[in-house]
Amino acid sequence: MRPENEMHTLVETDYLGATTTSRFTNTQAEFSALVNGCGIYDLGFRAWITLTGGDRVRWMNGMVTNNIRDLAVGYGVYAFLLNPQGRILGDMYVYNQGEKLIVETDRSHVERIIATFDHYIIMDDVEVANISEQQTALGVAGPNARAILNKAGIEVPNLEPLQMITPRCDCGCVQCTVIREDSKQESYEIWLAPQDVYKTWQALIAAGATPVGSEALELQRIVAGIPLYGIDIRERDLPQETEQTRALNFNKGCYVGQEIVERIRSRGNVHRKFTGFVAEGAAAIAAGDKIVAVEKSGEKEVGEVTSVAVLDAASGQQTVALGYIRREVGVPGREVQIGSVKATVVQLPVESIATSRAENSLSQPSVA
Repeated sequence: MRPENEMHTLVETDYLGATTTSRFTNTQAEFSALVNGCGIYDLGFRAWITLTGGDRVRWMNGMVTNNIRDLAVGYGVYAFLLNPQGRILGDMYVYNQGEKLIVETDRSHVERIIATFDHYIIMDDVEVANISEQQTALGVAGPNARAILNKAGIEVPNLEPLQMITPRCDCGCVQCTVIREDSKQESYEIWLAPQDVYKTWQALIAAGATPVGSEALELQRIVAGIPLYGIDIRERDLPQETEQTRALNFNKGCYVGQEIVERIRSRGNVHRKFTGFVAEGAAAIAAGDKIVAVEKSGEKEVGEVTSVAVLDAASGQQTVALGYIRREVGVPGREVQIGSVKATVVQLPVESIATSRAENSLSQPSVA
């Protein structure tokens, strides 16, 4: 899905299982809008599954790593779907809409999640339906996001993270659902029918939002330190290695893979952890590169890079990478070697770089 008739030179790409616009004008300038103003972007790479039936809450609570049993109506949680060995098959947000649960994930692995769900439904009163063709979404993010929504006629009150509402909407869409995302940044999703996308997109741009493509979204994601399933999170990874404690609830009872997760918690931390790395300039770092620590005994391979972004900061270009590193080495401030490049382990999110870029604003944009 992509809003048509834009007056920009569009560059399209495949992103997370869907064709979307990679950039409208300039990637670094679009990233600045997300950090310092308000960006609007296509979320057509997302997918939605409904769960209905009398056993839906009990059954789903036994499937994923977070607490569905006590999830209030109008709220959501982030969760992992595991195999019996505790390895991650996918990630998702689960929302309680009263008579149904809605699972939101990426199109790139929605079919696998549905197949796993179907495998575990035996005598349960649960119906699974993929509604991704009937629904799509737009995203709005930045410090001015809520003001832009209200100016466009989508009346959004102060929401808690992962709270959803059906707002009064005067921008032309018949009905939409607005969700505040669970990031530290002010960001929202607008769920709506595909035929209502263009007029809603135009209303938000008229209210002051800047069109943003997937390249800028990737910059924002990497700076925020958010791992992406299929890139930063793989089936071989264990939940605690990802550092995504928001996905785990240790008081909810049994679920698929729970024994492994609980064993890790009771016996101590895993050996690897997900973290960030920063190098000066547009460094020659790529996903898959090995991370090496230099010790008295010599060089030792201690991790692997999974995602990389180059940002224009006020002090010059900087390279931010995400990846896994041995826990005893992954201390913020520790210097490591990635290929021929020296990098520093940093705490996520990498807010200082985003802030310096915001202060640099749009005055010196460069093409990524």
